[in-house]
Parts: sequence; structure tokens; C-alpha cells
Amino acid sequence: MTTYLSSPPYASSSNSSRDSIPRYSQLRHEGISTGVSPVDVPSAVSTLLASTRSLEKTLELWSRRKASDDDVSDVFVEIGHEFNATINAFGHYGIDLSDIHCIPSELRTVLEQCLAEDPSPAILQRFLPDLRKVLVKLLKGLQCRQSIWRAAVRLNG
Repeated sequence: MTTYLSSPPYASSSNSSRDSIPRYSQLRHEGISTGVSPVDVPSAVSTLLASTRSLEKTLELWSRRKASDDDVSDVFVEIGHEFNATINAFGHYGIDLSDIHCIPSELRTVLEQCLAEDPSPAILQRFLPDLRKVLVKLLKGLQCRQSIWRAAVRLNG
């Protein structure tokens, strides 16, 4: 069964580039609400990382048929919201995250491939390395901005 995950809120409304992620200025002008103050980087990052842990837990439940494809998709959409909040928060300080804009698309690809299979622990084990590779890329992308963000906070008082 193939399940198509719904596009997260940061996805472009244009049909030609479904997976593109708008820049911070576009987010503000399009009125996308992230629920996090733009200056609250630690909260945005913490919530995003909690959502990624929730995804791993939901996939574990899915593999044992205790969560549905829709449950996994819902967590993916939540990650999209949190990713958006994180982009917004870092953008407030002028910190570019363009190198990790591919994360949601890469995550979607892995999840669609996984959910196309019948749920089982063996299937989950087959896709976990790819999933974790994407999540580690996200984590490293955020970690390398930590010192830049701290310097920006010190400069802005």
C-alpha cells in the first residue's frame, strides 16, 4: 500500500516546486504561523528534535501495527511545522539554514518508501538507517549553527 504524506506547511504552494522551502522573509509575508517566537531558537530546536523522536516512536508502533500510516503522516506534518518554526527562529538572527532545507523532502522520501511496505519490524529495520541518516544530517546542521546563534545573541544583547 502506497501512502503519500501530506505536504508540510513550509512546502511551496506552487505546483512546480512542491518540495521547495521558502526563505524566512517569505514565511513572514505569507503569514505562516509557527507558534514559536522568532527569537526562541532553543525552544524551536528542542521541539523539532522532540518531534523527530516522536516519529521514531510512531514508526516503531507502526511496525507492530499499533499505529497507522496516518499516524506517521501526522507526525511528519508536525515535524514540518517545527522545522518551519526553527527556520523562522534562526532567520530572526540572519542565520542561513539553506543547507538543511532538503531535510523534509529527504525525510518524506524515506517515509513514503517505508510506508509503501506492509508494517513489520523487519521493514522498519530496513528503513531505519536511511531515516537516521536524514535525522543526523538535521542534527549536525543545527549543531553547527549553535555558536553562530550564541554570537548573534551576544551582539543583539
